[in-house]
Amino acid sequence: MKFLTHWTTAFITLFVLTFIGLQDYSFKETLRLKSFDYMLANEEVSQSQDITIVTIDEEAIEKYGQWPWPRDVLAHVVLELRNAQTGIIVMPILFSEPDRFDGDWVFCEALEMGTVIAQTGTTQKRTSNPVPRGVAKIGNPLDYLFEWPGMVGPDVELAECAGGVGVINTAPEIDGVVRRVPLLMKIGDEVYPNMAIETIRVAVGDPSYQVKADEFGVVAMRVPGYDTIKTDANARIWVRWNKEFKTISAASNDFSDAAGTTVIIAMTAEGLGGVIATPTGEKYDYVISANTLQTVLDGETIVRYDSLVELIIAFVLGIAIIFIVRYSPYWVIGFAIIFVTISLPVYANLFFKQNLLLVDITWMLLTFLIVAFHGTFLRFILEFRLKQQIRKQFEKYLDPRQVAILVKDPSKLKLGGERKEMSFLFMDIVGFTPISEYYKNKDDPEGLVNVINDYLNRMSKIVLKNGGTIDKYMGDCIMAFWNAPLDCPNHAEMAVKTSIECAEETDRIKKEFKEKGLPDINIGSGVNTGTCIVGNMGSEMRLDYSVIGDAVNLAARLEAQTRNYKDENGKVTPTLYSSYTKEQLENIKSVEVDKIKVKGKEELITIYKPV
Repeated sequence: MKFLTHWTTAFITLFVLTFIGLQDYSFKETLRLKSFDYMLANEEVSQSQDITIVTIDEEAIEKYGQWPWPRDVLAHVVLELRNAQTGIIVMPILFSEPDRFDGDWVFCEALEMGTVIAQTGTTQKRTSNPVPRGVAKIGNPLDYLFEWPGMVGPDVELAECAGGVGVINTAPEIDGVVRRVPLLMKIGDEVYPNMAIETIRVAVGDPSYQVKADEFGVVAMRVPGYDTIKTDANARIWVRWNKEFKTISAASNDFSDAAGTTVIIAMTAEGLGGVIATPTGEKYDYVISANTLQTVLDGETIVRYDSLVELIIAFVLGIAIIFIVRYSPYWVIGFAIIFVTISLPVYANLFFKQNLLLVDITWMLLTFLIVAFHGTFLRFILEFRLKQQIRKQFEKYLDPRQVAILVKDPSKLKLGGERKEMSFLFMDIVGFTPISEYYKNKDDPEGLVNVINDYLNRMSKIVLKNGGTIDKYMGDCIMAFWNAPLDCPNHAEMAVKTSIECAEETDRIKKEFKEKGLPDINIGSGVNTGTCIVGNMGSEMRLDYSVIGDAVNLAARLEAQTRNYKDENGKVTPTLYSSYTKEQLENIKSVEVDKIKVKGKEELITIYKPV
C-alpha cells in the first residue's frame, strides 16, 4: 500500500496513458475528432465567388410539378443556366433509370454542355453502369483507397453524354460526422473519382488523374493542368466549412447571378434532400459536394501530421508536471495546470488559423491533467502522513498551538540533522531524596508517582506555554530546548523566563507540601545557549527528535551546580545560566554568581542568576 501511494507511481500512470495513446483506441479518436470540430466550425465564413447553388425547392416543385421531373424539364433548367454563361453544371443526382417520359434525348443534349452527374457506391455487390476513370499511378495507391462492394451509375446513354460522372458517397468518421471526403474510391482495380474532383477534371478537359503513393499510403493526386492536391493516406482531404454559397431557386427566370461560377443543382424541397452530420451541424448532402469542391478550388488544404509528436509532447508534459507537483508550492502547481489547460487550445487554434494544421491536444491535455491530479493526490497522501508523523512525534513535547503550526507547514520541520543556535534548559528537583524516603516509610510508592507526575505536569505546562520543546523526562528531571523545530528569535530569554516561572510554581508547590506535611523541595535549573545539532536521531526502528552538542552538556552541568549556591536563608539558587545566555537577554537583569570550571572544559565559565 505504501508503494502505491509513493509519488513515483505517477510515472506508472504516465506510462500507462502513453501506452494507451500508442494504441489509438476508438474513444481517443472520437475525442480527437471532436476537438477538430471546434476549429473546423469556427473558421471565419466568407461568400464563395466560385460556386452557386440552384435549388430544387418548394417553389420549383410548385412550378414544374412533383419530383422526379421529366428529364426535359431538367434539360430546360440546364439550358437556362448555359444561357446565363455559367461554368460547369454539377448535378449530384442519380439518373440510374431511363426517363419514364422519354425525355432522355433532350436531357442528353443538355448534358453535353459541360456537366457532371452522379454515381454512388453501394454496400451490395451490385454493379450497374459504373463509370470508372483512368488513373496514372506512381507507387501502388489501390491498397489504400476506400472500396465499395458495388457501384450504381447513371443510365448508359446519359453517362456518355455527360462531361463527367462523380461519386457522391461520403466517408463518415467513427462518430458518424463527415469531416474528410475521399477524392478517389475503388471497386477491385477500377478507380472512381469523387464528384468534386471530377468537376475539376471536366473543367480542365483532361481525361484522367495522376496519383502518387508510398509505403505509407497515398501522398497526393492531381488533375493534369491543375495544382497538386495533398491528401491523407486514403486519398481523403479535410473539408473546410468557411464558405457561404449564393442560392437561386430552379423556378427563377433569371440566373444571371450565377454567371461565371460552377453551379450545383441540389434538391432541398422537404423530403427530397438527404441530411448528413457535419462539424457545423446537420446539412443537406449537396453541401458536402459544394464545400469539397470549394476546398479543392481554394488550394488551401488542411494538414494533419502523424500523432507520434503529439504523444511525445504529452509524455514530456506528464514528466514535467510530476516534478512540479512533487517539488513546487501549490500556487505553482495551480498556475502550471491553468497555464497548460489554456495555452494548449490557444496554440492549437493558432496553428490551425496560420497554417491550417490540425493539432490534437486532447490526449496531451488528458494525460497532463490525469497525471497532475494523480501526482497532487499522492502529494496529499504524503503530506497527510507527514502531518500525522509530526503530530504523533510532537504532541507530547510541544504546545498544541506549535503542533498545529508544524502540521500546517511541515517545511518548518527539517528532518535529519541541522546545525542551529539554541537555548537549553535542564531542571531537576533539589531535595528529592527526603520525599522519596517519606513515601517509602509510608509504603506508598503510588503516592510518590502521583507527586512526581503532578510536578512534571505543572512544569511542562510552563515550558510549552513559553514555546519550548520538551526533549525528555529523566526521572524527576526535565530537558527542554528552544528555537527548534520552530524558530524562536528570543530563545535565550524564553528559556530563562521559563526557569523563573518554574521556580515560582515550585514555591506554590512547597506551600501545598507544607499543608500536607510533606518534606520541603526546591528546584535547580541550568540554562545555556549555543550551537548544536538538532533533528531526528536514533535507529531505523526508533527515532527521537533531540539535540546533541557541547552546549547541551554545559546546560546539564549548570543545573548540577545550583546545589552549590544558596542565599542567606539557605535556599538553593533555582536558576543559573552561562555568559553565552546572558549576552542575549534584553528584558531580564542578571547578576554574576561565580566563575567556575566544569567537566570537559578548560576555560572558566562565568555563571549568572536572574535578579
